[in-house]
Amino acid sequence: MKKEGYVDGFVLSIPKKNKAKYQKLAREAMKVWMRFGALDYKECIMDDPKPPLITFTFHKMTRAKSNENVWFSFITYKSKSHRDMVNKKVMTYFQKKYDKKDEPGMPFDMKRIAYAGFKVEVGK
Repeated sequence: MKKEGYVDGFVLSIPKKNKAKYQKLAREAMKVWMRFGALDYKECIMDDPKPPLITFTFHKMTRAKSNENVWFSFITYKSKSHRDMVNKKVMTYFQKKYDKKDEPGMPFDMKRIAYAGFKVEVGK
């Protein structure tokens, strides 16, 4: 019997000068996602940009500049429907917290973020 699970995954490039600002944003986001039921939340900075035997890396995929770090982030859920329920609550929370004029600027280019939802096929 296959165990159900769902993961939202993100890859993005963040200017090195904005690392602290992004970490602050990520810490707040983690608290909110976990509060509304996410199973896990991780924000990871690339540490090994050129692993052996791999020719197409995240660094190449994102076209990261020398003044940027590549981040891989993921949030896990029980199922896709659980993800949808959690994300609805998260978005409502952030819409109430920040109106458009008070919304903090993103510390990265939103046009260069890669995102997708993934159904778990193998795992615990």
